[in-house]
Amino acid sequence: MAIANSNTVKRNRLGWQVPSQSGNGTYIVNIDNGEPFCTCHHFETTRRKCQHIYAVEFIVQREQRPDGTEVVTKTVKVTYTQDWPAYNEAQTHEQERFVALLRDLCDGIPQPEYRFGRPRLPLADVVFGLVFKSYTTMSGRRFTTQLKEAQEAGVISKAAHYNSAFRYLENPELTPLLKSLIEQSASPLRAVETDFAVDSSGFATKTYARWFDHKYGNRTRQTWVKTHLMCGVKTHIVTSVEATPRESADTVQLIPLLETTASTFPINEVSADKAYSSRRNLHAIQAMGGTAYIPFKGNARGMGSPTTGYDSLWHRMWHYYNFNREAFLGHYHKRSNVESTFSMIKAKFGGAVRAKTPTAQVNEVLCKVLCHNICVLIQSIYELGLEPTFWTFGAKEPIAPKVLENPEF
Repeated sequence: MAIANSNTVKRNRLGWQVPSQSGNGTYIVNIDNGEPFCTCHHFETTRRKCQHIYAVEFIVQREQRPDGTEVVTKTVKVTYTQDWPAYNEAQTHEQERFVALLRDLCDGIPQPEYRFGRPRLPLADVVFGLVFKSYTTMSGRRFTTQLKEAQEAGVISKAAHYNSAFRYLENPELTPLLKSLIEQSASPLRAVETDFAVDSSGFATKTYARWFDHKYGNRTRQTWVKTHLMCGVKTHIVTSVEATPRESADTVQLIPLLETTASTFPINEVSADKAYSSRRNLHAIQAMGGTAYIPFKGNARGMGSPTTGYDSLWHRMWHYYNFNREAFLGHYHKRSNVESTFSMIKAKFGGAVRAKTPTAQVNEVLCKVLCHNICVLIQSIYELGLEPTFWTFGAKEPIAPKVLENPEF
């Protein structure tokens, strides 16, 4: 009660920011998603309510009415302020933390076997170099100096030549490995994220598609990498991603993204735009224990059709969308966070790729997404007191090629 009455508890995008009674920093408390959660040491070790959770519960008083409805009274003003000391610390120590976290991630990559030829480069060191290069936004040639400095510092055992790194980037077997690293980099935030958003965007390339049109003659258009991702709406961590070297439909990508996310995170809500509206997607989200907040297209009807029949879930959500629009949009507008995620990735690591081949372009985009996830973890270290650990708690093994068949590698 002393903490609750001190007027120092503030609301932010992650929950409630509660100061430590000793004066050493703050903790994040979330009581909105089932079981309460706190980042303090007492809660992490005992999993029991701490004084910080009790303080927030005193502030947010819930009154149960006889008819079963619930009234929530908040005794403090809700504000969404930036924790500038934590932000400043995260930014000033980002590069050193980035190298350490990326090295921890790459340590879980098994070295594939080889059947003939000279010994291959350590795959973990090659992936470290490719992702670190994406973080610096340098070209492969100009990044050589920093890679040699990393070797001298003992971070990697051998610095790969830039031509060797380019050939690895063109290996299609590298794609599932990078996806597994992205999923693993998001896993430390599984206790924080329960609501997710889905969208797609494009990364420009240096290549062009050419074709002949009978009306206009020879035509040319710049190609781009279509990238679909699912992210948490609180921290903007990317939980699953699918990149394709050509244009691909949005609606068919939701279920694979959802299944990958649900293997690590509990699913409470999923928001997406109309491009993902389908009965199949609604039922898939419900099967994972979540609620889909996806607007309906203009020609959608609440009743069934002659081909699909009556669908109670579709019927319920259609009426909720049309007759309780304000409440629906309160959940749906969390989708803007996935657009913020794309903006963060492109602003920091570039909205275009340098690679020339389709496979290398996809892998380069995945490297950018992995860089973004590590930067989100660094912010969480200072804002939430998080200490990320990888390849623990029953984590999936990284998907690495067992044998590299191509002698060029």
